Amino acid sequence: MSSATSAGLPLHTDPPGGRRAVAVWGLGVAVYFVAITYRTSLGVAGLDAAERFDINASALSTFSILQLLVYAGMQIPVGLLVDRLGTKKVLTLGVVLFTAGQFGFAFSDSYVGALACRALLGCGDAMTFISVLRLGSRWFPAKRGPIVAQVAGLIGMAGNLVTTLVLARLLGSFGWTPTFAGSALGGVLILVLVLVFLKDHPEGYAPAPAPHTEGSYVRRQISRAWREPGTRLGMWVHFTTQFPGMVFLLLWGMPFLVQAQGLARSTAGELLTLVVLSNMTVGMVYGQVIARHHTARAPLALGTVAVTATVWAAALGWPGHAPMWLLVVLCAVLGACGPASMIGFDFARPANPPERQGTAAGIVNMGGFTASMTTLLAVGVLLDLTGDNFRIAFASVFVLEALGVVQILRLRPRAHRRERERVVASRVEAVHVPV
Repeated sequence: MSSATSAGLPLHTDPPGGRRAVAVWGLGVAVYFVAITYRTSLGVAGLDAAERFDINASALSTFSILQLLVYAGMQIPVGLLVDRLGTKKVLTLGVVLFTAGQFGFAFSDSYVGALACRALLGCGDAMTFISVLRLGSRWFPAKRGPIVAQVAGLIGMAGNLVTTLVLARLLGSFGWTPTFAGSALGGVLILVLVLVFLKDHPEGYAPAPAPHTEGSYVRRQISRAWREPGTRLGMWVHFTTQFPGMVFLLLWGMPFLVQAQGLARSTAGELLTLVVLSNMTVGMVYGQVIARHHTARAPLALGTVAVTATVWAAALGWPGHAPMWLLVVLCAVLGACGPASMIGFDFARPANPPERQGTAAGIVNMGGFTASMTTLLAVGVLLDLTGDNFRIAFASVFVLEALGVVQILRLRPRAHRRERERVVASRVEAVHVPV
């Protein structure tokens, strides 16, 4: 059974993929790559920022907290915008905002002005990943969904690699303003490419028009997505798995390795790079495993949480400085947090129809960034209260992991049951729909 698009072409539910799909989707991923570079730039500049703005640990953590607060708060609105306006318009606005934020941060001399720039950057950054997920679902067959999402995350993490390998060295050689202003030029270039080449979907594969009745549309999209157990399970998987690695890379990894573990900044930078390389490697493995074995989603997510908690406990509980081998293991394990968080989208995707994918992805994406924001704040406050005792401050990680695991175990049976019902219903429909 088929319907027609506004152009009179048949509406297909499963796009074919191919080279054109890779090229267009790759452009969207390039936007995400640049956004990640800007998002994580403070991770290698935390000590420089503390000196530049003369601030303590709590004030320093406010940079990342505000950025993530804006990011998390924008997820559902961005999901609604993507479902309503399409990918190109939302990505274009996102590039403009995060590029302006990075330029402004380069020239900020005051703490308040720098905060405003990070908030602007967070707003633009919030518009990227959900748009890239939507772009992938519009250009590739559904069976490619897990791999497409993991590869997008992998390439995005390469932006983090640029931060740890390139931006850190440029910062040491050229200083604050030239480094951040120079990096912002990448946003200008990617904006031009998006405006010229990006398309929302292949010709003849436009989504079915959805009725947009102002307030009722917004309420309907959010409530229907939230009612699906798969959406909520995806959110808690994202919440529980992402934040340890995010907090480490975004802000507190460098101070922990330098101040608490006594490493040189160059060595600490190499360990942060290991987190990124591990993320990219594990992402490819997780994507392949889930594409072949859908039932592996929950075991992979829960296993990642268990291993992360175990290694964190070992590193924090080690008397004195942890040995280098343990820090290497810690960073390798933290690299698995990002790929594990992508599993959350694999729970939400089959639970929602195509016209609600952006909204559902926004709800899922709120999870990890809410946890990251909470942990960034907790670590900063605890460091100030305990005189920079990283063991006590980083123990806050276990509290949120425990909360998330409880929610995952509670929602998992309902989500699996609902997913099986959908599979049965789709098979019955496929058999009985007249030709």
